[in-house]
Amino acid sequence: MDSLEKIFSGIGGQYVTPYNIIKEKAAGIKAAVFDWDGVFNNGTKTGDEGSPFSEPDTMGLNMFKLNHWLVNKEIPQTFIITGQNNKTAIKLAERENMNAVFLSFLYKPDALDIICDRYDLRKEEIAFVFDDILDIEVAKQVGLSFLVNRRGSPLTSDYVISNRICDYVTGNSGGNAAVREVCELLIGMTGSMNETIETRIRFKGDYERYLFEKSNIETKIFKGNS
Repeated sequence: MDSLEKIFSGIGGQYVTPYNIIKEKAAGIKAAVFDWDGVFNNGTKTGDEGSPFSEPDTMGLNMFKLNHWLVNKEIPQTFIITGQNNKTAIKLAERENMNAVFLSFLYKPDALDIICDRYDLRKEEIAFVFDDILDIEVAKQVGLSFLVNRRGSPLTSDYVISNRICDYVTGNSGGNAAVREVCELLIGMTGSMNETIETRIRFKGDYERYLFEKSNIETKIFKGNS
């Protein structure tokens, strides 16, 4: 067993697709799409602001983008799709210079089609992080999909796993560093986690150049009909 494969199995991660195939697919990923509720948080709403996010997850998102920039000389495109009108999702996306947020998209494949059309992406170039039933149609279509573990929905998880709709199930739950886990797994598969950490620590040089390119990304807001 590959040492990286063992590390993530050790924290409860489950490979639905064999590790070596996930690694091969990950090399062709150019974008990451995230569901919001149940992924960046545990799904609990807090009034008009919606639901929160955590700094460990946002560090993981930034490190994923930095790593892709170091390896591929370009920043990967990143998106949020949510069925709700969530102000906090917009706040995170704008702070992290994500490419777009899709609000109130109850039928999420519509958002996926816009992403592919507007951002010149093929579906197989997209990784998707999700947690629930309304995400399944997107998870079926993309190159890699990651199911966020939730102990309270074992039959939904069994459906996704038995139908091979996801490639990997996180050991951690939404709001408890599941996003960070997926990001570190993708970084680890490039073999350059140490370089990415050291680039971030130094802050100067490559990281400054990455930040400059990142700062030029304008976050677009798309609104659905829900």
